[in-house]
Amino acid sequence: GMELYGLKGSYAIYLIAMYRRPEGIAATELGALCGRDKADVSRAVAVMESKGILEKVAGSKSLYRAKLVLTDYGRAITESVVKKAEYAEAFAGAGLSDDRREALYEALGVIDKNLKLLCRIGLEEKSKQPAAAKLNTGEI
Repeated sequence: GMELYGLKGSYAIYLIAMYRRPEGIAATELGALCGRDKADVSRAVAVMESKGILEKVAGSKSLYRAKLVLTDYGRAITESVVKKAEYAEAFAGAGLSDDRREALYEALGVIDKNLKLLCRIGLEEKSKQPAAAKLNTGEI
């Protein structure tokens, strides 16, 4: 896993986003793409830069707008992480038909959407009434 490289597992999302943007990506865009706040992005960038995983492209005026690119080492780490993730997914899903796999991902998508909504509206007031019945009716 990521711990092998002295990184938090949550940094994998940054690595993959940067890997897909070999021309470079600004920290602001990286945060938006990964759904993380400025503080988390800044911390992750500082850690990964100190480990030689990414670098800032020269010539950028503002530090936060600077284009970030993976180093060769960073690209190698990302490829290794992605390969392991793909293997784990294939191993875990062995024996599932395509239809069942599709249904599973669809169900997980609905659960994800509902949990994000729950985070937005909060648990307190809604826990007193059966909010679940209203989730897919558009009342909430």
